[in-house]
Amino acid sequence: MSGGRRGYLDHAATSPMPEDVLEAYTSALRVIGNPASTHGHGQGASELLEESRARIARALGSDHAELIFTGGGTESINLALKGMFWARRRAGAGPVVLVADGEHHATLEAAEWLRDAQGARLRLLPVDAHGALHPETLEAAIAEEGAGEIALLSFLWANNEVGTVQPVRELCAIARRAGIPAHVDAVSALGQLQIDFRSSGASAVSVSAHKIGGPVGIGALVLDRRAATDALIHGGSQQRSRSGTQDAAGAAAFAAAIAHSLDGRGAPRPERIERLAAMRDALIAGVRSLAPDAVLRGSDPAAGASARLPGNAHFTFPGCQGDSLVFMLDAAGVSVSVGSACRAGVAEISHVLLAMGLTEAEAAGALRFTLSPETGDSEIEALLEALPAALDRARAAGLS
Repeated sequence: MSGGRRGYLDHAATSPMPEDVLEAYTSALRVIGNPASTHGHGQGASELLEESRARIARALGSDHAELIFTGGGTESINLALKGMFWARRRAGAGPVVLVADGEHHATLEAAEWLRDAQGARLRLLPVDAHGALHPETLEAAIAEEGAGEIALLSFLWANNEVGTVQPVRELCAIARRAGIPAHVDAVSALGQLQIDFRSSGASAVSVSAHKIGGPVGIGALVLDRRAATDALIHGGSQQRSRSGTQDAAGAAAFAAAIAHSLDGRGAPRPERIERLAAMRDALIAGVRSLAPDAVLRGSDPAAGASARLPGNAHFTFPGCQGDSLVFMLDAAGVSVSVGSACRAGVAEISHVLLAMGLTEAEAAGALRFTLSPETGDSEIEALLEALPAALDRARAAGLS
């Protein structure tokens, strides 16, 4: 931990690059040539790019032709929602966009833009007190709207704030039976859960490299061959539904990060997940011991390991402002967050917690701890050592 820092517990925002991934990245950066060029240098870059695409696609349970490289998770989500909406409307589908409440802002704001600028009718599907979207909720919405009126469905594979894992296959199966394409945001789930595109039943899945120790600026949209999607970016047609020079070095580093995190079948390495879950459970137990009034939000690990991301622990602390706790823990050298880094610095209560039924006062004390298998035991200890004083000072400051 550099610069006197004692603990980094914000891996859901971005995760540091492991040494083997960094080596793969720096080596790939030395490859000369535009992958679209026909000369020898260009073909060498193209081979690196396509080999990386194939490796990532295999790990995600898709064909290499279905994997579109993007500039990150946000672009992938926007391409899926906007592109599928436009294509579906041209094909005669209705204007309704179904989105689970409490989604990442990349999804919510893309869907709101479709509503405000493109004539979509946005319907938010309620989630339960843990942040889960129930299959019967989706079925009821489809029955009420009529399948032909619905352009698409979008939901998180696992919630980026509270870590609750959704019943992906059941939700996608319901959508598929109704002829509705489903986009699943798997940005937070990648590396902690197996993302098997083919068996999920999804039409599109978004992922991003920097959440698993790859570089910032490279992500992917896995898009079913049968799914029609209009492009967001035009000017070259280098990929299906996306123009622009492709980042061969970023793709190589993404593939290296995938290999670092997943086994040959595309599943997270068991020893890594066991360690991750054990650290999470130790953190949860430690926080509960120090702050008995703290409330774990999202699915409790006791309900089953598959119900919550193994690297996520999210609490609300009564009588505290989450931002105050972040500041005080930061002063002690421990980095945590109140929620999504995409909204850092924005003074607002978590929309995820409000969607789960919390009051604004309850949601104000939110704090998210996210780990990686490389997290050290000393980093958990540093948090638990610094937390009591931070809580005392935050409670003294109150909620004003």
